[in-house]
Amino acid sequence: MVARPDGRFTTQRDHPRLALVGVSLRPDGSLVLEAPDMAPLAVPVPGPGRPTVPVQVWGSSFEAVPADEAAHEWFTRYIGADLRLIHLDDPLRRPVDPDFALPGETVTFADGYPLLLTTTSSLTALNDLITEEHQEPSALPMDRFRPNVVIDGTEAWAEDGWKRVRIGEVDFRVAKPCGRCVVTTIDQKTALRGGEPLRTLGRHRRFGKDLVFGQNLVPQGTGTLRLGDGLTVLE
Repeated sequence: MVARPDGRFTTQRDHPRLALVGVSLRPDGSLVLEAPDMAPLAVPVPGPGRPTVPVQVWGSSFEAVPADEAAHEWFTRYIGADLRLIHLDDPLRRPVDPDFALPGETVTFADGYPLLLTTTSSLTALNDLITEEHQEPSALPMDRFRPNVVIDGTEAWAEDGWKRVRIGEVDFRVAKPCGRCVVTTIDQKTALRGGEPLRTLGRHRRFGKDLVFGQNLVPQGTGTLRLGDGLTVLE
């Protein structure tokens, strides 16, 4: 997680150029950072016993471990603001939003839930609405919504009615629709902001106070997800 010096998280909402940061993992677990006009940096996993610091994601306050100072300097130089890279050494420290969680459910540094599911058919339907109403020159790609799991072969918006699903060998609880924010308007290849998809979601996908696209998932066990796994709607 990227954070301010006081430990509060920061995202593309505050610094759109974070969209251009590429990350990859080496076999030894180190994280490799890349960005335009920046030399790549390999950040090792903090060793055991490293002191923790207070951090905050939305209303959740917990403890985590700062990464090496070189990572802090890298982000500060690239973004032009004093930033820190934070490692979560214990993934069980932060509970899921209690308004939608079951006892014992946890999440790491995500906004609210462990996984986000979207479908290709719903993205096609949304792009059709955008084209019909606003004559946008090109379709929005799926990376605007930053899902972990993308499902193909369903009807558009079918996921709105799912309560429990199985993907491969893992069962998931569908916690709630995902309310979307201004990050969806940031082109992930240029870091430039536009008006879509929030403009069209506001007309067609308003659930209460939220503009929604995708569903938040909470795993009900452990297992491995693989490209090509089938999805079964359990409820």
